[in-house]
Amino acid sequence: MEEKRLPPRLAAIADWVPNGAKLTDVGTDHALLPLWLLKKERITSAVATDINALPLKRAQANARDAQEERIRFALCDGLAAVLPEEADTIVIAGLGGENIADILRRSPWACREGMTLILQPMSRTEMLCQAFFELGLLLQRERLVEDAGRVYPIFQLCCGKMEQWKSGEYYTGPFALLEEGPLLKRFLSEQQRRLQSAVDGLTLSNREPDRLTVLQEALYNIEMRIGELQ
Repeated sequence: MEEKRLPPRLAAIADWVPNGAKLTDVGTDHALLPLWLLKKERITSAVATDINALPLKRAQANARDAQEERIRFALCDGLAAVLPEEADTIVIAGLGGENIADILRRSPWACREGMTLILQPMSRTEMLCQAFFELGLLLQRERLVEDAGRVYPIFQLCCGKMEQWKSGEYYTGPFALLEEGPLLKRFLSEQQRRLQSAVDGLTLSNREPDRLTVLQEALYNIEMRIGELQ
């Protein structure tokens, strides 16, 4: 099989996969990430899972074309068919933040000591970040990457404890970890618009006053960070 170039999102994730890892790729789609890492001898083995049969069949066909036998494929929801001893690094990318959090809640072994988690939510970042604390995860680093015209956060975590964040940081990740660059202000502005829309809606409806207070605080935190970048 001709070597496929990884899209920016997956290339950024690949940079963080430890050398010699036993990788589990959740929602593998075409298995581009594990196939690329195996070809580069960056990982020793991989489990590739997907909840849908058709993408998994495409992934299996790609592995056959590459004559790659070090991937085990599993048709399952999240990590349901993965054994704890099969992974020391788990990638969950391309899913909504709430979905990623639910996958980790259903498989608490994934948050054990010695595990590396690389998570890339497509939406609802705040739902995923809020789950870090209940799951006992420590955020080690974060980066932003642009892919197909959108900006996405990528998180690397391990087992550990964190101090609570500001409300706005649940929507962006800790401001202290976000490197200043052309993507940062754009990403913050996108979250600002999203929060402003939610605040306006709750204000007009005159409902959920507690949630409105939290969203207003989050909006203020993000606006302050944007102001620091001017």
